[in-house]
Amino acid sequence: MSEVTAPTAAPVPTHCPYCALQCGMNLRPAASEELPAEVVDRTDFPVNRGALCGKGRTAPAVLSSRVRLTEPLVRCPDTGALKPATWEEALSAVAEGLHRTRADHGSDAVGVFGGGGLTNEKAYALGKFARLVLGTSQIDYNGRFCMSSAAAAHQRAFGLDRGLPFPLEDVPKTGCVILVGSNLAETMPPALRYLTELKENGGRLIVVDPRRTRTAEQADLHLAPRPGTDLALALGMLHLVVAEGRVDEEFVAARTEGWEAARAGAMSHWPEHVERITGVPVPQLREAVRMFSEADSGMVLTARGPEQQSKGTDTVGAWINLCLATGKAGRPLSGYGCLTGQGNGQGGREHGQKADQLPGYRKLDDPAARAHVAGVWGVDPDVLPGPGRSAYELLDALGGDVKALLLMGSNPVVSAPRAAHVEERIRSLDFLAVADVVLSETAELADVVLPVTQWAEETGTTTNLEGRVLLRRRALTPPPGVRSDLEVLHGLAALLGWEKGFPADPEEVFGELRRASAGGPADYSGISYRRIEEEQGVFWPCPETGEGEADHAGTPRLFLDRFATPDGRARFVPVVHRAAAEETDAEYPVVLTTGRVVSQYQSGAQTRRVAELNAAAPGAFVELHPRLAERIGVAEGEPVAVFSRRGKAVAPARITTAIRPDTVFMPFHWAGEGRANTLTNPALDPVSRMPEFKVCAVRLERA
Repeated sequence: MSEVTAPTAAPVPTHCPYCALQCGMNLRPAASEELPAEVVDRTDFPVNRGALCGKGRTAPAVLSSRVRLTEPLVRCPDTGALKPATWEEALSAVAEGLHRTRADHGSDAVGVFGGGGLTNEKAYALGKFARLVLGTSQIDYNGRFCMSSAAAAHQRAFGLDRGLPFPLEDVPKTGCVILVGSNLAETMPPALRYLTELKENGGRLIVVDPRRTRTAEQADLHLAPRPGTDLALALGMLHLVVAEGRVDEEFVAARTEGWEAARAGAMSHWPEHVERITGVPVPQLREAVRMFSEADSGMVLTARGPEQQSKGTDTVGAWINLCLATGKAGRPLSGYGCLTGQGNGQGGREHGQKADQLPGYRKLDDPAARAHVAGVWGVDPDVLPGPGRSAYELLDALGGDVKALLLMGSNPVVSAPRAAHVEERIRSLDFLAVADVVLSETAELADVVLPVTQWAEETGTTTNLEGRVLLRRRALTPPPGVRSDLEVLHGLAALLGWEKGFPADPEEVFGELRRASAGGPADYSGISYRRIEEEQGVFWPCPETGEGEADHAGTPRLFLDRFATPDGRARFVPVVHRAAAEETDAEYPVVLTTGRVVSQYQSGAQTRRVAELNAAAPGAFVELHPRLAERIGVAEGEPVAVFSRRGKAVAPARITTAIRPDTVFMPFHWAGEGRANTLTNPALDPVSRMPEFKVCAVRLERA
């Protein structure tokens, strides 16, 4: 079990290890093998104000030695089984596997795959390790599956990507919120209070979702489009804004570019045409436009629904166009925002573990960016490799061009699209090393498994969905057989010839990250651990102001004076609706969409080890409408076989009128026969390289 201090020790202020709210909590060590720590309310943190969901309250359960990894494992060549090993044996095996692959096949034969739950320090060090120690361009992370479409659309329209350009405290004060493809009641329960307060303040809520979720139940207006048609819906609303004379012409003229082309694209999406595509009745479409346009201020917030599509970037762009045309961007209490999903999904994409990025959200193919970061690292810019493959493309290349993989904090055997194929590619590797806190389904396939510290056992920063940089403080001593990811990278770098440059101390790493990010879009140079603690987090960009000057205040609200484009003006991007990569047909007549449930998280690798959460959500299910259930002859709780062109999944039926008759829903937290991602389509958005998780064609049979 974890070594803990006396139960009477003062609680340590920290943050939940799960979603991008990064809710504040206090953690008090407890002398129990079942529960090494207990959560104590932390009401002073402004994001959640003491509220926590069940995952947050039970997070300490995964710290127990009964459910976690506590010693390295190395695969025995004789038996093929994973056996306990010393750290020296395990690190030597990893270093040898990576070195041998590079020597035999070149640097790009080694891949690195990170995670959106890694701290900023780990994400930064992992990107540096890949590019300097391994010399590989083949690095990406699972955040590509989460926010990449919104990030790309942000960059195109505003010149800068931060999930929310305003703090959550602004949401209840706006006049109207359009929430697109998000079920906050289950994915971020403490954030639901912001929508409740919005309505208490007289604001209006429009929810766009093919399911009548617990969140949609709170809406003044619920629009239920067919999955994959959000782009047409947004264009239809913009068409009506133009046709009904609701364009904010003064704002468009003063603060934007490209309106004429965007308007032309929208005008081909008249209401009746959009109704045929989406299934949303024209009167509902008109009412949504009226509610949003007539509000003094307004916000559009998107999540994975519109983003996890092969046209996700254009879909988000269409919603941004709606904000710009109505003057609801770049003004107080107005704007477009992305509800980032993973715990450090925002920071994880800012500091270098993404295929095309360097720290500070710099572009890897920008000579000035390469020169700056190379200067911080003390190397020639020409040493740095160029951009590599995106996440799915990297996973698809395993066993081919990419023959060895170092994986930290991800479980693609469950979470990747076309998961059976990805599992096959992982099995075909010459060498796989996984660093994780539990023996996930992916770790079970590894040649070496490295047990690493968890959130409560290490210090480090994360960046929540608001762009607020936070500090998690170490509250427990980890088990003696466990090391931090930074210690792992330090040890591997030394074995591969880099004695310096990879410190294990997180504050030292953060100091280097600050220098590497200085002057970049995501500038952290003015942020310190001290400031984060004193100020309940600091919003980036926060440049260092210079010795003797007052600290930069940080930037809670972006774009109020100018956008982050060269001329300060936002860009309309012309888009038109196009079909999903895979449409229904006679053989596969139903649309499958996927998502989360409140008591599990992502691939479930951690939450499925918590008894209380498993009792609430014990396994996969297939949600379907009564008419569809009657058609295939299945009753509540009976097993349903779901087939796509990529495979088959089986799970019990959950019959409800809260879903469209032409659509089924499956949560994606489970492995085995109920693995939803066996079915999903890896078709990629051409800009963001986001797979189309949210739309694929399936057929159903009674199993």
